[in-house]
Formats: sequence, C-alpha cells, structure tokens
Amino acid sequence: MPDLQAVVQEIAAEMAQRPDRGEVAHYIPELARVDPQLFGIAVIDADGRAAVGGDADVPFSIQSISKVFTLTLALGMIGDRLWQRVGREPSGNPFNSIVQLERERGVPRNPFINAGAIAVTDVIASGHQPRESLGEILRFMQSLARDPTITIDGAVAASEKRTGFRNTALANYMKSFGVVEGPVDYTLGVYFHHCAIAMTCRQLATAGRYLAHSGRDPATGYSVVPAERAKRINALMLTCGHYDGSGEFAYRVGLPGKSGVGGGILAVAPGKASIAVWAPGLDAAGNSHLGRIALERLTKRMSWSIFGD
Repeated sequence: MPDLQAVVQEIAAEMAQRPDRGEVAHYIPELARVDPQLFGIAVIDADGRAAVGGDADVPFSIQSISKVFTLTLALGMIGDRLWQRVGREPSGNPFNSIVQLERERGVPRNPFINAGAIAVTDVIASGHQPRESLGEILRFMQSLARDPTITIDGAVAASEKRTGFRNTALANYMKSFGVVEGPVDYTLGVYFHHCAIAMTCRQLATAGRYLAHSGRDPATGYSVVPAERAKRINALMLTCGHYDGSGEFAYRVGLPGKSGVGGGILAVAPGKASIAVWAPGLDAAGNSHLGRIALERLTKRMSWSIFGD
C-alpha cells in the first residue's frame, strides 16, 4: 500500500503547479474575493491518522457541503417522512434551476440541489426560531469535527442574502405548494447561514468520518446515524452530490462526494478514509476543478474507488 502522507503531499505539490484553476464563484461577492491559487487536502484514515497537504488548515466557506449534515439532522428528526417533501433522483440541471421544480409541483428532485436543501432546512427550522435552528446545526458540526471554534462567516452569509434572489424564488415557489411550511424568511435565513459555515479541510474531513465508517464516529464509538442511513446518504452523495456533474465525478473519482461553490469537496472512501479537498476555482457545473482532479489522483494511487482498482 502506498504511503498516504507521501501521496497527499505529492498531489498538493502537483496541484500547486497547475495553471488551470477554474473560476471562483463571482455571483457571491465574498467568494469572488478568494485567492484561486489556494489548495488544501486532508485525509483521515480508519485509524484516525491525518495526512494533509497545501492549505489544509485555512478556513473556507463550505457552502453546499453543509447539506450533507443538514440532511443527516433532518432524517434524524422525521426519518423517512422527509422523502414526502424531497426526492432522491439526480437532477441533470443546474443546482439553482427552477425548471424541474415547476414541472414536479414544488417537490425538489433531491436534497442537494438548492431547492431540496431549502426544503430540508425548513424541516429543521420547524417550530423554532432561526437562531435556535442555526445553533443546532452549528453545534452538530462542531461536535462531529470535535472543534468548538468552528463558526459561521457572517460576511459570506450577508453576501448570500443580498444576492440570493433565485433561492428566494425557489423557496416561495415551494411555499405555494406547501413543501416549505414555515415562514420563508426564517427558512432562508437559516439556509444562508449554514451554507456560510467556515471550516478547514482538516475539520471537514474529521466531521465526515461517520459516513466512512457505517454511521459511527470511530474516534468515540458514538453512532451518529444507523449504518443503513449512512449507506443511503452515501448513495445520494454519489448520484447527486455534484449536481449535473455528478456522473462525471462518479466516473472519474469513484467515491461518494459532496461539493460546494466555495471550492470544497467532502469525499468518502467507505471503511478507509474521510477526505476533504479545497480549491476555490470552479468548473462549469459549479464544482471545484482542481478538487476533482486531486481526488481522481488520490483514488487511483490508493486504489480507493468503490468500483474496484
């Protein structure tokens, strides 16, 4: 077996030299200011050893990666009743598209497109003030990462709120069909803020360990979710985690993963490792360009693809 730390360091060095870095997310002003030259990677294996490279300890806005964790929370709250309000199929459309939502009477195609994540957030926010719901999400993230210093980037959240016209349209459209039940402003406030959580690659890889180990945090033995549910969340990450680029990611990387327009990707090698990469430049589908390339190289060198060597 190749030495993991050596492989991670090699990949970080290779990514530092690449001229093709994608484009940062200009439609969110705060994200447009991030240096596209940054790259970080952290891999935590089954024994808890961390292999890191590049800017692995620089915080970044996790954006849609937070949807993995809000999905976990919502399933814990209402179980499979969640699937009455959101589907489990790939969208094949951009993450902020309203076209499918109109055709399917306000029910989002999956929990990882924006409309689906707003519906999931509405479940978490039900019956609570926004601050309470947001606090629950943040405490969950801090607990999984075993780091109480993780915070929300207020500037990013405010930037998203100022420019989130499409998300507001999606939420109001779902409200008209009863898919969003609470006040739209409350739900969107929680949604914008949990997408603005800032984490490092090391923290994010730590937080995702339960998905690599049948729902349990191997550091504590605590069961975050039942093994069956962890398997289902991984399946959704594989088929829907990269929006209309999910097929390409599965083809090239061969791991369940969830991207965010902040340039991060959380990936899961079941039974082996939890992985976080960050490169702010995005491809045409809104996924980290170098992040995907780095993960493809990692899975090849470590023989970690779920589809075999």
